[in-house]
Amino acid sequence: MERRDVLRLSALAGAVGALTLDPVTFAHADERAPDGGEREQTRTVRGHLPTGSPDFVYLPVEVPHGVREIAVSYTYDRPTVPAGTQGNACDIGIFDERGTDLGGRGFRGWSGGARTEFAISTESATPAYLAGPVNAGTWHVVLGPYTVAPQGLEYAVTITLRHGRPGSTPEPVYPPERAKGRGRAWYRGDSHLHTVHSDGKRTPAELVAAARAAGLDFITTTEHNTTSSHRAFEGLWGDDLLILTGEEVTTRNGHVVAMGTDPGVFIDWRYRARDNAFGRYARKIRQAGGLVIPAHPHGDCVGCNWKFGFNDADAVEVWNGTYTPDDEVTIQEWDNTLVAAVRGNRRWLPAVGHSDAHREPQVVGHPQTVVLADDLTRTAIQEGIRAGRSWIAESSRVRLTFGAAGGRGRHAGIGGRLRVAPGDPVTVRLEVSGVGPDCSVRFITDQGRLYTTSLPADGAGTVEWQTTASYAAYVRAEVRHAPADGGASGIPGPMAALTNPIFIGEE
Repeated sequence: MERRDVLRLSALAGAVGALTLDPVTFAHADERAPDGGEREQTRTVRGHLPTGSPDFVYLPVEVPHGVREIAVSYTYDRPTVPAGTQGNACDIGIFDERGTDLGGRGFRGWSGGARTEFAISTESATPAYLAGPVNAGTWHVVLGPYTVAPQGLEYAVTITLRHGRPGSTPEPVYPPERAKGRGRAWYRGDSHLHTVHSDGKRTPAELVAAARAAGLDFITTTEHNTTSSHRAFEGLWGDDLLILTGEEVTTRNGHVVAMGTDPGVFIDWRYRARDNAFGRYARKIRQAGGLVIPAHPHGDCVGCNWKFGFNDADAVEVWNGTYTPDDEVTIQEWDNTLVAAVRGNRRWLPAVGHSDAHREPQVVGHPQTVVLADDLTRTAIQEGIRAGRSWIAESSRVRLTFGAAGGRGRHAGIGGRLRVAPGDPVTVRLEVSGVGPDCSVRFITDQGRLYTTSLPADGAGTVEWQTTASYAAYVRAEVRHAPADGGASGIPGPMAALTNPIFIGEE
């Protein structure tokens, strides 16, 4: 049985938010077909979405009693579009009978555009979806027309209900919040990662193997708009690897890494900056024990640019995957916020780096954040990041220490403050190794880059620089590879390592 919905452009002009279609209904059916097999019922809905459609289109499905499994598949057309024009891209997900309220309990999964079909039953669910009872009531399949071609978007959604007695839902087993650790030490981690539970290609086991090969101490699972991966790492952690749960909250106006949220806690993503709602969901991330970390703020994919501002952030991802010009822009923007913090004596925003690895050949741990934490636990790692006691490395081969000394034997490390009088001499010292040949060290202050020197050919060396608090309110270090053009363009080379700042002077 099929139905066709046609949405007129005149009714949707300037539309934002959500639209609800007419419901799909199923007659009550016996659990067994006449031949004794399992009974199935299928309905297909076809429709057209014009340019300017709402962000989310809800298709209600009236689920009767006695359903064991709900399965959904969908297709949409991809017409040829003029150069420079976005074509069709449509995401999909589902909410159960508990409703579609923002932040509500009805969420059952979201695969974005990574899958064309999924199924949910009491016993199991397709990755990105949550197993559990298929209760009677109004479920909602959600279409997310991310971009719509000038011709509009033709879609077809097929819903299949399979009747029968449900089994039981396995009790989820979540990763522990502590690994063995080394006491107070520097721990390496990557907290922006994807698997088959969203648009990644690695399984959780493959991701963990890659993390261990990269020399990481901790990782965070951050699938797009779903928590299904939280229960998918059973048996994969160990004394050597802490696995945190989280989510990449993927809105139409930017992505945010919710790092280290409580297992199973879902953070909603169905809002834009114009809705003035992000502060509410940033609080929900923190209430769930997580950190709010805007991801790739200047990423060039549709919806990747961060439009919510940084007032609600705990840190910012300044380096995402292979170092590219958008990372360079993000670092410059972040550095400007350091100047503003010094000028206004306000809280400053620490920098982190993550691989955002989805599949081969993207490298897990390139880059990685190295955190000074009291132990290898969720709370200690988060406290180190929040305090800015961290630096970013392109790999575990890179070793680095960075500090400032002055006054009467005073010393401060990364993220700290060296309290000295304005004219007291200050020595800034960086030791680095493992970055390879043709690298240089740069010291950046509130005045900009004040010191640059080359490292020896083996990529290891110690660099010292003299300054005062009146000359440099803060100093941070960059280690960079040589520019591909030899410096002719004036554009610096890719980053090998980047530290958070050391502040100098009395507050």
